[in-house]
Amino acid sequence: MTARRVNRKLDFALLPLLSLLYLFNGLDRSNVGNAQTQGFTDDIGAQPDDLNFALSLFFLTFVLLQPLSAAVGLWIGPKHWIPIMMVPGSLIATRLLIGAFESGFYPTVVSYLTTFYSPSNLAVRLGWFYGQYAIAGAFSGAIAYGIFHIQHPSLKTWQLLFIIEGSLTCVVALVAWVWLPSRPETAWFLNEEERRFAAEQARDEQGGSDRQLKGETSKGADFPRDVMETIKDWKLWFALVCNICASVPSTALSVFLPLVVEGMGYSSLQANVMTVPPYICGAVGLYLFALSSDRHNERGYHIYGGLCVFLFGSYVSPLLTVAWLSKNTPAPGKRALILGVNGWGNVAGVIGSQLYKQEYGPEYRLPFFVTLGFVAAALVGYLAYRFALQAVNNRRAAIKQGKSAEEIQCELNDDVRYADRKWTFQYWL
Repeated sequence: MTARRVNRKLDFALLPLLSLLYLFNGLDRSNVGNAQTQGFTDDIGAQPDDLNFALSLFFLTFVLLQPLSAAVGLWIGPKHWIPIMMVPGSLIATRLLIGAFESGFYPTVVSYLTTFYSPSNLAVRLGWFYGQYAIAGAFSGAIAYGIFHIQHPSLKTWQLLFIIEGSLTCVVALVAWVWLPSRPETAWFLNEEERRFAAEQARDEQGGSDRQLKGETSKGADFPRDVMETIKDWKLWFALVCNICASVPSTALSVFLPLVVEGMGYSSLQANVMTVPPYICGAVGLYLFALSSDRHNERGYHIYGGLCVFLFGSYVSPLLTVAWLSKNTPAPGKRALILGVNGWGNVAGVIGSQLYKQEYGPEYRLPFFVTLGFVAAALVGYLAYRFALQAVNNRRAAIKQGKSAEEIQCELNDDVRYADRKWTFQYWL
């Protein structure tokens, strides 16, 4: 009962505000697509393809700076870094700055949540949080539809869109700075016993089947070793390629779906409101898959199943990949870096922004076929990834079977192999 009570308090105190932050984070990224239906690039004297170029540059800074930003978040604390990232001329300069400031938001929040929840309860919470990216797509269309009906004497409708959504983002970020606790031990909404329990459960289950990887918390502070272990981790790079392929639909369509719908013969206002239903389906599906994934303690087949449903499933794979990597990386310092590098999966946004160019409109048939190809590659890749982890587990189980209790204890305490590289560690599948 203690676990249920503490997790419910954490759910109500942390998730709604973090989810709201991510909702506005998504709106800030996708509203340029809504603005384009109102002649945004024409009004600022840019060419239509300049929008694709600007979006590519956004993802350039957004992707490259994620590990650095995640490391800064670990250094100064997520409580401070998350609001700072939410409150940060020309179209290109603006998108570059937005990409730079928002780059570490997602990995920093994930690292923050791992300090409060046990890994086996993390996916469904990440599902609630990450689902706001899909909800942002729905809200982006709905909010744009409403704002585009406003008649202002001097401002264009797309200017009103940027001003209103940007102002709300700043307000929510300031609230978060006051509201969010730094760690479980300082959570103002928990009593003393609940704070101890929350801190302990976040450290629980990090040792795989052994539950006793000694000293990994202190080793998490060994930054040089964490960096080298991250670079040498084949699982990260394997999953990253799969993540990039799987993320092309969500990153591309989050911006270009209004333009695609408009190209089907609908008015600009109709195009914005008609983007709402697909994203609602994506958000609901994401939460259901995350809930099932936690209930069955399984990641790989859930990602595979989600990818079979295109846009519905394109939100499932990035979320469960993060939960998968987090659970399989017991050392806190390395885990923060792993999650930051995994954020390079957003390079899919560079691919998507170059795919959906005006020359392929109004049907965008070729970009859709290419997008389907990326999804198929991700589907095969994630299956191969799961089988590779299973093969490692089988090999380690065979090694452990031939060892004595003293040898097993020596491996747990030995500093030669680090964290998940120990043959006593079993990967979650």
